[in-house]
Amino acid sequence: MENDDRCTREPNMEHSIQKHFHNHPILEHAITRFGIDKTDLAYVGGFQNFIYEYRQNGKPYILRFTPSSHRTVDLVEAELEWILYLADNGMSVSKPVYSRNSAMTEVIDSTGLYFTAVSFEKASGRKIGYPECLQDETLYEKLGQMTGKLHALSKLYRPKDESMRRHDWNRNYYLQNIDFLPPSQTLVRESYNKLLDKIWALPKTAASYGLIHGDINVGNFLVDDEGTITLFDFDEAQYSWFVEDIAIQLYYLVYVYGGEDGAEKREEQAYRFMKFFMKGYRKEKSLDDFWLKQIPLFLQLRELIVYIGAYRNFDGDETFSGKNQWFRDWIAESKARLENGRPIVNIWD
Repeated sequence: MENDDRCTREPNMEHSIQKHFHNHPILEHAITRFGIDKTDLAYVGGFQNFIYEYRQNGKPYILRFTPSSHRTVDLVEAELEWILYLADNGMSVSKPVYSRNSAMTEVIDSTGLYFTAVSFEKASGRKIGYPECLQDETLYEKLGQMTGKLHALSKLYRPKDESMRRHDWNRNYYLQNIDFLPPSQTLVRESYNKLLDKIWALPKTAASYGLIHGDINVGNFLVDDEGTITLFDFDEAQYSWFVEDIAIQLYYLVYVYGGEDGAEKREEQAYRFMKFFMKGYRKEKSLDDFWLKQIPLFLQLRELIVYIGAYRNFDGDETFSGKNQWFRDWIAESKARLENGRPIVNIWD
């Protein structure tokens, strides 16, 4: 079976959030500070952030609101510094733009919290979604080269202010909120602790650990007519082992296969992806085979994060009634893998 949607797609409740937020004073303050005509705003979506699109002088832009309960303004500014560093060093990324106050972030207070508003240039090109992305070997090589360049630049990157650096991998929102899972899922919780212990034991060196994107998937880049990939949505940027950025991309290209023939299809896809991805990656950065053999650990980590996210999105519901069959099957298969400490695919045994 195959599915065109990531299983953590926001539920229908996002529409009620949109309706409330669209007339909120926070939005009014932001559009004034960025000089936006409200009639040009179109709600895009969001669950942890609120995302809008607008046009200005004929060009498309993105307006993002980040609640302080999700990220502090310091973490947002650290994200923007990282994006500009990559852009300054030749990477195609969606860059932030300045407000009328000559600031990249505009902090807007609300009752009990604040929102950080940021505007970005909208990436050019088109999305290569499912199922098209499942056979695109040229895309895999380009993604590999892009990721290799990002990691090579990360090795040299030092934030201007260490007190405003991005968080480490273990501070991932979902890893910090394992309690989104129902109390009955004791085996998954036990697997969570065992997995994190194994990952903590990995060596950290400048060649293996640094600032990564943290969520590269088909929804977070566009490809233009010349084949240039523009990467965006750095909200999950974190310090981690570089191999996690590889495992994340692999996960989202194999998890769509399930059912009786799923394991075989996942293995075929994993071989296909890694062959061409690493061909591109090694044009920019070397990677010891030791780290490739750690990919199964990070595949388990990504599955755990997506699994917890599913329960957050659906309020801990263990029945998932009314959801599509692919999703119901994935939940059951994912639960079994997590309980038994098995990665979704392993071609490194």
